[in-house]
Amino acid sequence: MANGGPEIEQLIQLLARLPGLGPRSARRAVLQLIKKKEQLMIPLSAALDRAVVAVRSCEVCGNIDTGSPCTICSDPRRGESGMLIVVEDVADLWALERAGVGAVRYHVLGGVLSPLDGVGPDDITINELIARAPDYSEIVLAVNATVEGQTTAHYITDRLAGSAVKITRLAHGVPMGGELDYLDEGTLSQALKARTSI
Repeated sequence: MANGGPEIEQLIQLLARLPGLGPRSARRAVLQLIKKKEQLMIPLSAALDRAVVAVRSCEVCGNIDTGSPCTICSDPRRGESGMLIVVEDVADLWALERAGVGAVRYHVLGGVLSPLDGVGPDDITINELIARAPDYSEIVLAVNATVEGQTTAHYITDRLAGSAVKITRLAHGVPMGGELDYLDEGTLSQALKARTSI
């Protein structure tokens, strides 16, 4: 049932598509935006307009930033550790950065292998990862502890078999079925420190 004009309803419907927001939460957010139009809605609209133009995916790692290469890939100190952390999604990269894992580089797969959903090796950035691998001494597979995540990790391990690079994974402190973006920084930091060889 409509509570406002079509513009308001469209805004509610669009916000309800965001993760963590359902129709009720979206309606509350829209009401807050409308009530504080000058302080919230106008600056948000301007920020979204700027982001549409400026934000892009990093051509090196797949991170989202306003430049390509991103600030992480552009930082020369990041290559000193020789470590490349492989994640499923940008949210996982950002979670590891919040945890302060150190001066490492990343590779965003853009998903996981899922034959049931029609996602194969060519649908995510595994080939790009294989091409980057010789530049690193260690590759940490920081994929989610789901069936698809572990299938992807095994596939990558098989593809890198015989290479000189050391392949590790996060410690078992990450719960099965857990997603990196939802874990606290302490758990992520400890899981990375306690990584093991595959």
